[in-house]
Amino acid sequence: MYIIIVGGGKVGFYLTKSLLSEGHEVLLIERESEKSQSYIEQFGAVVITGDGAEAATLAAAGAGRADVVIAVTGEDEDNLVVAQMAKQKFNVAKTIARVNNPKNEHLFKMLGIDVTVSQTNYILNLIEQSIPNMSFVHLLNLSHDDLAIVDAKVGANSRVANKAMSEVDVPADCIIAAVIRGPELIIPKPDTVLKAGDDVIAIAHRASESNLQAILSD
Repeated sequence: MYIIIVGGGKVGFYLTKSLLSEGHEVLLIERESEKSQSYIEQFGAVVITGDGAEAATLAAAGAGRADVVIAVTGEDEDNLVVAQMAKQKFNVAKTIARVNNPKNEHLFKMLGIDVTVSQTNYILNLIEQSIPNMSFVHLLNLSHDDLAIVDAKVGANSRVANKAMSEVDVPADCIIAAVIRGPELIIPKPDTVLKAGDDVIAIAHRASESNLQAILSD
């Protein structure tokens, strides 16, 4: 697999190092000549100096045959330009972009970026998962930007506690995929009874998350 990485900060450096160690063909593009020279001394010819947001640089890097282009600069605007250019001009199958400001993540997805990585949102999700008795946790966005995997804890006073799944009025665009009860993983059936303290793993449309939370947690 041929992977182009744009941005030679810490993220780009460690991505390059890890992907090379896994046997991938990698090219790192770094704008600052001093930094790129330092990386050339460590990685060799897999590093070039240039502006990855320019078509000529991506062309010289062989973007036309790249399987993946990853934009991880410190500027959201640059990451968006790199990913869009890779997708639209060079027909790269998979584009991945770092989003430094989480407010921009929706925009990136609307503009066709395949995968966005928001460190801020990732850290917030980890914090949510570590808070005791957190009743509703957004675990993961799926490739479709309107879908997510969520974890909802059945509250002691929840209207669904001690009810069978067939009696639970889940929103039409939500699917309950699993129930976690202590160490036990339960694949729910119509006669599966939900109990207070159960963790319900569901796939839901973003617009329905609050309704699902109200049904399971309240």
